[in-house]
Amino acid sequence: MGSVRKASAWLGLVDDSDDERYYDDDYAEGPEPGDSWVTDPRVRVADQAAHDQGTRIATVTPDGFRDARGIGEMFREGIPVIVNLTTMDSADAKRVVDFAAGLTFGLRGSIERVANRVFLLTPADYQIVTGESNRGIGGFFNQS
Repeated sequence: MGSVRKASAWLGLVDDSDDERYYDDDYAEGPEPGDSWVTDPRVRVADQAAHDQGTRIATVTPDGFRDARGIGEMFREGIPVIVNLTTMDSADAKRVVDFAAGLTFGLRGSIERVANRVFLLTPADYQIVTGESNRGIGGFFNQS
């Protein structure tokens, strides 16, 4: 067992059983219905562990305001969402920020600016830890 594999097993990212499972002929049958096709079985194990533990974070780069619904659906499921608005025009970006602010207010979450035109939406049970002082907590994001 290699050192990277041992470290991954220690962190709980992969099963620490024998490496014989990589030589099974199960891959010849193809993925099961509903499974996403992954070339590396360790990715599937890590994805399943993240899904079970609720440690997923979604990244969305919307093309227009019509993509706001997808942001809302993920956020309602309790998934933190990083919204990258750098490719959008200014008017639609403001609409998406207004939508996100209303969404986070209605579901008692929070919205934080991560970078210029990049925002982090977190559900109520998440806490954002930053190196800066806590300024502006509890209000809507000021776009101006």
